[in-house]
Amino acid sequence: MPPIKALQNWLSVLLFCLVVMIGCASLGQVETREIKPSGIEALPSGNGWWYARFHINWPPNTDPIWYMDPYLAHQIIFPLLQAHQNDIHLWRFHRRAARDSAGRQFSFIFYASSRTARDIFQTLQSEPVAGDMKSTGLIDDVVCDDPAKLTRPNIEDTSDKNWPVSIQKAWPYYIMGVSQMWLDLITQVADDNLKSDPPVSIKEIETFYKQVNETMTDLWRKQGRHAFMHHLNALFGYEPLIYYEKRYLTF
Repeated sequence: MPPIKALQNWLSVLLFCLVVMIGCASLGQVETREIKPSGIEALPSGNGWWYARFHINWPPNTDPIWYMDPYLAHQIIFPLLQAHQNDIHLWRFHRRAARDSAGRQFSFIFYASSRTARDIFQTLQSEPVAGDMKSTGLIDDVVCDDPAKLTRPNIEDTSDKNWPVSIQKAWPYYIMGVSQMWLDLITQVADDNLKSDPPVSIKEIETFYKQVNETMTDLWRKQGRHAFMHHLNALFGYEPLIYYEKRYLTF
């Protein structure tokens, strides 16, 4: 190869290496934007989590009456969510049944100001149908937090303390979406039947929402694997998780 040609080739290689080095150096100096979790910064100060707990009667040696929860969510909590939609920043439901001091409960948990909490609790305590259910023994009591004492101001204050902090802070948004979906399903199932022959007595309410609960259970059993669990699994790249039986499971 002629010396001039060889020199040209050598200079071309040197120039290419310089471009690569400069490019790498410039990429190394690129600063990424500070990105914070969405939603969390929008929560106003002075707000916090509040609980309204419905203690549902659960006689010994009987199964829990689960159909009371769809009734309470649809007929009592749903109107409150509509009335305070601009005041409640986060919310969710919690259902439990265990033979312990807490027993059988349906809880409405929400993040708002103490003033909003006071208004909601006053409405719940004066709710006529809930009062009728207390008098008939279906509901033992409705217990609300003291709106004058804010004890859970942080986004993670009602999350499981055994979780990583990142999950504690993100989980309230997830479970609110789940609760909204559950309430929407109840509303659609119930409204289809309420239009024709709405229940007017406590006994008819029990029968009606027992049917609603059975339909909800059927939807979960038949559609839950794909509509809910599969698509949640997809968000995490279909990676398996360790299930209660300590084995990997995908949906």
